[in-house]
Amino acid sequence: MDEKNRVTLADVAATASVSKMTASRALRGAGDVSKSNVEKVLQAAKDIGYVGNHLASSLSGKRSDLIGVVVPSLANIVFAEVLAGIAEGMEGSGMQPVFGVSDYDTDKEYLAVRNMLSWSPAGLIVTGLDQDETTRRLLENAGVPVVQIMDMDGTPVDACVGLSHYAAGGAMAEALVAAGRKRFGYIGCNMNRDTRANKRLEGFMRVLSTKGLEIAAIEICDGPSTTKSGRDLTARLLADSPDLDCIYYSNDDLAAGGAFHCIAAGISVPDRVALAGFNGLDIVESLPVSISTSRTPRREIGKTAAEYIVRAKKTNAGREKRMHEYTPSLEVGI
Repeated sequence: MDEKNRVTLADVAATASVSKMTASRALRGAGDVSKSNVEKVLQAAKDIGYVGNHLASSLSGKRSDLIGVVVPSLANIVFAEVLAGIAEGMEGSGMQPVFGVSDYDTDKEYLAVRNMLSWSPAGLIVTGLDQDETTRRLLENAGVPVVQIMDMDGTPVDACVGLSHYAAGGAMAEALVAAGRKRFGYIGCNMNRDTRANKRLEGFMRVLSTKGLEIAAIEICDGPSTTKSGRDLTARLLADSPDLDCIYYSNDDLAAGGAFHCIAAGISVPDRVALAGFNGLDIVESLPVSISTSRTPRREIGKTAAEYIVRAKKTNAGREKRMHEYTPSLEVGI
């Protein structure tokens, strides 16, 4: 469309029979516009094809209606569900999420945060509490609300919505020991970058030590956590340590792979060896054997984080320290 023919905010206001200021506030999702006016403005914008110019708003020193979101992966269903929760938390606000993926790489995370801040977002949602110094400095100086998600074990910049991974690992160890398991193995992937998996392992080992127990065998791979990796690593672990009666995995993808190996090898689960993962994925319930897991409220975490920023934008609350901790539900399949 030629610039001189572009539909403007004034056109929307005229079509909806409201003032330009009312049209602007309705499109931004401001809370002081009546429901009827919001509906008229949104319908008018739709009818005449109004798009708006968020970049111009950013350049004029105003905050855009974008919320920057940085997650470590889109290949994992865990973060897809977090993003679904974020979208739900923004519904009806007129705000939009913009996603960046770090691949558990600190340099990529820094670039994603920096690029998002250049668009003057209304706020940022960032996964975890263990950013490196340069990224944390960006978050501290962002000038917009920051919500760190999925972790409570550390010091947040502003708000934090998540769970304690130390506690989650410890709770699983308590349950498995109580069920009579004594000789433990551990399988994980990407442990040099996945700080939350490391925290769960530390919490697990800490509880074992209080019981006079330890992890007897470990298999780690550098690549991503997949079902195939779990199957291959479980085969290797049990070949080297056939007397293990329990294997703790860094997540359910790996644990499901472990179950497939045991089924193929004729190893009874959980009678001969118990398997335990993390996240509470649907695949665990679909298996013909019972696997223990910690079910995490991923969608709820994303929704709560988004609602924090939407509320801050509407009320001009600015940055604030808020902590919202969830507790995973323990499901012991023994």
